[in-house]
Amino acid sequence: MTPPETYRGIEQLPVTGHPFDHVFDDPDAPASNSLQYFEMAGSRALVSGRWKAVQKHTPGADYDAETWELYDLSVDPSECDDLAEADPGRLAELIQLWWDEADRHGVLPLDDRSIELFGARFREHSPHPPSKRYVYRPPMSPLPSQAAAAIGGRSFDLTARVTRAAGEEGVLFATGTENSGISVFVQDDRLVVDYNAFDDHTIVESDIPVPVGESVLTARFRRGEGRTGWIELAIDGVDAGRGDTQLYMRMISSVGPSIAFDHGSAVSSRYEAPFPFAGKLHEIEIQLIARPAPGTAEAEAAAEMSRQ
Repeated sequence: MTPPETYRGIEQLPVTGHPFDHVFDDPDAPASNSLQYFEMAGSRALVSGRWKAVQKHTPGADYDAETWELYDLSVDPSECDDLAEADPGRLAELIQLWWDEADRHGVLPLDDRSIELFGARFREHSPHPPSKRYVYRPPMSPLPSQAAAAIGGRSFDLTARVTRAAGEEGVLFATGTENSGISVFVQDDRLVVDYNAFDDHTIVESDIPVPVGESVLTARFRRGEGRTGWIELAIDGVDAGRGDTQLYMRMISSVGPSIAFDHGSAVSSRYEAPFPFAGKLHEIEIQLIARPAPGTAEAEAAAEMSRQ
């Protein structure tokens, strides 16, 4: 089957690759592909036959100012003898061939960003609103982690609006797995948070019961200085417990959250997944909280002292 050159009016990149099944029967058979380009975080390379050109990129540096290296793989497979100065003509040919291949395979423009590509970008008409407020209403399927509330390493308030009868319990919000994650649930008529930092569980349980009927349940997650943090609980606006975490997770899990149940391996050992909430969960609201700028607390204290 020949793939289409366009699909729904959009020009398609060519399907690339070469069969290699012939080497299964004859390991000494010549390779069907003698040309291969590489690109990773701005670093580039190309193998053409016995020759290899390599450019090792430093993030943020000028691509045009960085030098290329040239190696003859037939006699130097460990790439110890750089022949760039000895054979500049061949190197120039390989560099041009790299640009041709990069253009053909959709590599351009070059992009040397790394971790910032995985962070949430808050903008309109995206899963991450500029208000940094997320609202989820069940029933709904589990969310992929990159489309879910960007809570990793951030302070945030999680508020659940529920209606329940006595004894009705279950998970309100869970993200991650038994390896690491966060679960907010009702159990034995108490609001519970299990902050599972790579199997180091900080469990905070409310010191007052969750009332029968309608109620507003809040878990406040706060990132402290260094790697620490804390969790505070509130029921209908009344403070109901606090716990400190030794590790406030910047990266929680590649497994995203589920609302009103725990869809993966149980984040908390206090229940068996999925442990669905038996009451009525009207909505979950997550509001990210901006960290105060350095020196803010000291400035506020000085301002208060000046009023004395």
